Amino acid sequence: MINLIYGALFAGYSVAALFFLRFWVASRDRLFAMFAAAFAILAVQRIALALTRTVVEDQSALYLLRLLAFIIILVAIVDKNRR
Repeated sequence: MINLIYGALFAGYSVAALFFLRFWVASRDRLFAMFAAAFAILAVQRIALALTRTVVEDQSALYLLRLLAFIIILVAIVDKNRR
């Protein structure tokens, strides 16, 4: 059951990444590129969680990917507001 939820989250993150990638291609705005990268990282993290069969405590390295994605989102917002 949890893999079904991970699959749905992977699909949602992938759609969001493609959505922002489409806007980046049209506008060449760094905000959209960074959001697309962040959502792609979140999608990879969810698929990696679904494919690993270790206990939750051993998956902490995968959650660093999630932290990286959120840092990218924060940097994108700060970068957009500084200009």
